[in-house]
Amino acid sequence: MSYHDHSDERALQRIGKCLADGGSVALVSDAGTPLISDPGYRLVRYVQDAGFAVYPLPGPCAAIAALSVSGLPTDRFLFEGFLPAREVARSNRLAALAAEPMTLIFYEAPHRIEASLQAMIEAFGGEREAVLAREITKTFETIRRGALAALAQFVSADSNQQKGEIVIIVAGKPRGEQEISSDVSTWLLRLAQELPAKQAAAVVADCTGLRKNQLYEQLLELKRERGG
Repeated sequence: MSYHDHSDERALQRIGKCLADGGSVALVSDAGTPLISDPGYRLVRYVQDAGFAVYPLPGPCAAIAALSVSGLPTDRFLFEGFLPAREVARSNRLAALAAEPMTLIFYEAPHRIEASLQAMIEAFGGEREAVLAREITKTFETIRRGALAALAQFVSADSNQQKGEIVIIVAGKPRGEQEISSDVSTWLLRLAQELPAKQAAAVVADCTGLRKNQLYEQLLELKRERGG
């Protein structure tokens, strides 16, 4: 039987009855490890709360497989799964991650890969290092590391890179960037009242020598804090 995000209480009850009658149940996924960007945790809780044991059987996981071959730091990482499908929600989520120092891991659907890479460029900057890991362990596997801008160009130029199961890994925000003072933050917010965010960041970058992308990320963060 299938079990997914839209399964109702009756599905849980059928599985619970099978266990209560002495049967055993295996939760499997058609790709990767169950419950990793895959429904099922409600079933696990339901079964455990009913007094039955749940045993894990480790299997393949695209996120960890991609991370292991990414060449990016693996000591601390943040698994984000799939980004929101809607453009505004996706941009807002990426903006919230722009200052994150941990390595970031995303899953993405083939028909959204180009849009997501462009959104990442806007949020993180085109020079941020990233890895495209596609169709891992399969015949047409792709593992490619480079700047986000270069990866976006690579994917756009080859329709084959817009197919299959895709993992994007993005390096965390580089450590040691210059701190942005409260005065500079004030200038950013004031200019942003008159100019688009990117243009405001560019003007302040020209005046201070700070990186435009860093200032842009700071401005987005300031706006979020103020509910703007």
